Amino acid sequence: QVQLVESGGGLVQAGGSLRLSCAASGRTFSAYSMAWFRQAPGKEREFVAAISWSSAPTYYADSVKGQFTISRDNAKNTVYLQMNSLKPDDTAVYYCAADRGRPYFDVRRLVTDYDYWGQGTQVTVSS
Repeated sequence: QVQLVESGGGLVQAGGSLRLSCAASGRTFSAYSMAWFRQAPGKEREFVAAISWSSAPTYYADSVKGQFTISRDNAKNTVYLQMNSLKPDDTAVYYCAADRGRPYFDVRRLVTDYDYWGQGTQVTVSS
């Protein structure tokens, strides 16, 4: 089992940047694919980005391609989401999630594919 704790959220002006971190407990972090999802008020949770346990491949939602970058440091049991050129539409609670037991190339993008979730961190982008 793995526990996930997100950090790095906050209030930022449009055009600004934030880097989210997700720290994982447990010795098998390197065996998990990791992903970021987000949920805006009144909307369903949606996929943002995912990364294989081997750090490649990575996948992004069309809405954040070229704007966000997911990465991981297995030695630190941490996954990151670098968010640049933020827009008010990026305002949401951001969640990290872990998925274990798949080949390195099989990185999923559905909420239901992920076994473990953090508590979320709020990102608010002001116009």
